[in-house]
Amino acid sequence: MTRGYIFDYGGTLDTGGQHWGQALWHAYERHQVPVTETQFREAYVHVERTLGRNPVIRPDFTFRQTLETKIQLQLAYLERNVECGMWNEIPQIADDLYERTVEQTSKSRRVLQALKDQDVPMVLVSNFYGNMPVVLREFGFDGLFLKVIESAVVGIRKPDPRIFLLGVKALGLKPEQVTVVGDSLDKDIAPALEAGCQAVWLRGEGWTPVSHNGDSPHCEIIDSLDELLEMIKKK
Repeated sequence: MTRGYIFDYGGTLDTGGQHWGQALWHAYERHQVPVTETQFREAYVHVERTLGRNPVIRPDFTFRQTLETKIQLQLAYLERNVECGMWNEIPQIADDLYERTVEQTSKSRRVLQALKDQDVPMVLVSNFYGNMPVVLREFGFDGLFLKVIESAVVGIRKPDPRIFLLGVKALGLKPEQVTVVGDSLDKDIAPALEAGCQAVWLRGEGWTPVSHNGDSPHCEIIDSLDELLEMIKKK
């Protein structure tokens, strides 16, 4: 019986199941950035590793600033390697993605508010850059979670199951009483199950194609967060 929930943030609450690499790539396509998907993927991975090693994203950065920084670093990498010459597109690409993020976070916020109105305790567990509280306020998520556990702050990153056990501890429950909701089978679902939690996979457009037959124990599948409310009602 689930008594509390742990939610992922990136790819779950902000894109509705779409990996951020895919969200960015599709924005590049819409704005006709003259690079191949393979070239973009190289830039994306390079930038994520750079941000993971260096405190480029400051604790006071909004999501908009974070997004613009990522795009700037990606285009700088592409300029060095394939001469894409699209620096003037940074604001347009950022506007495009930010508008979509505002729309999706609004939908996610309604689901979380419905759970909070039912006195369901929730914790956020995210691989992020140290500015998660600012981002949550930006999109109206502040006050919904008992605690925010951010990899850059606690020094543990998914897929290490220990970061989910920190969430379990924050909820004051046993692992088997907690359900983790996330978009990544590798970084959310597998380590959550390893930690002894239940899990709900928010299925969407992943970084790589994923096949899943739905038979994994304790792993429910949803295609939108609205389905989570329906699933809870049936239990």
